[in-house]
Amino acid sequence: MSSPDLTINNLFNVKGKIVLVTGGGSGIGKMIAAGFAQNGAKVYIAARKVPQLKEAAEDISKSSPIPVQYIQANVGSRAGCDALIAEFKKRESKLHVLVNNSGITWGGSFHDFPEEKGWDNVFNVNVKSIFYMTAGLSDYLAKGADNRDPGRVINISSTASVDPTAESALSSEGNGTWSYQPSKAAVNQLTSALALKLGPQHVTVNAILPGLFPSKMTAFGIQTAGEDAFAAGQPTGACRMGSPYDMAGLALFLASPASAHITGTHTLLDGGARYGRAGITATVKL
Repeated sequence: MSSPDLTINNLFNVKGKIVLVTGGGSGIGKMIAAGFAQNGAKVYIAARKVPQLKEAAEDISKSSPIPVQYIQANVGSRAGCDALIAEFKKRESKLHVLVNNSGITWGGSFHDFPEEKGWDNVFNVNVKSIFYMTAGLSDYLAKGADNRDPGRVINISSTASVDPTAESALSSEGNGTWSYQPSKAAVNQLTSALALKLGPQHVTVNAILPGLFPSKMTAFGIQTAGEDAFAAGQPTGACRMGSPYDMAGLALFLASPASAHITGTHTLLDGGARYGRAGITATVKL
């Protein structure tokens, strides 16, 4: 019996895969989209702001064999998710990888935290959109899939899901991100439930839990507190935030043949910061 092909080019091949990344116009979503696009996947990015989407698509396409396409969408409601799904299905007949990356946060005082913007909208975007996007595209993900080449769902959670610190250097003084941590904990639970549901259809579902990555959402905290505030206790070195290499590398693995037998996992991506950064929570992504 001959040995299987265990070369890098085979194990981590995503060439020709069709990928949809929500929140793909900036930050972590753009990092993931670029990783897939540069490795020969056909990538769609979706978000609310067309100028940002257009700029991101043009930028990523400069170093990619297949031009990146974009779809304007607002996944903050079921109707918005359904509209994005309908537009995607007009353009493609199959989806190999769904990256549920769209996410928001809200900071407010403990005694006056707003219900609609603080709780409802955060859970709508961070949790409900994952359910409706995955359910609505499950037929496309399962089409032609098998246990050697399954469809893939990658949910972007956060280290905030396992760290209850709501008041941190990433929020202004006197405020806390009271709904963000619970929403990301819900993402982890939903990831496990979806993995169980879609496993028989040959679709894997995994979550990435990023720590501190540069993004629009983290910009306020980093600028206000300064990078030095996040350096203490970082095992991988002072001021070492997450980079595109870190995020794209893990996302590519979770969509490649190398991870075909992996589902229902929650992978922390914070360089070990959760072990040494007292009082500072890397709560955001995007």
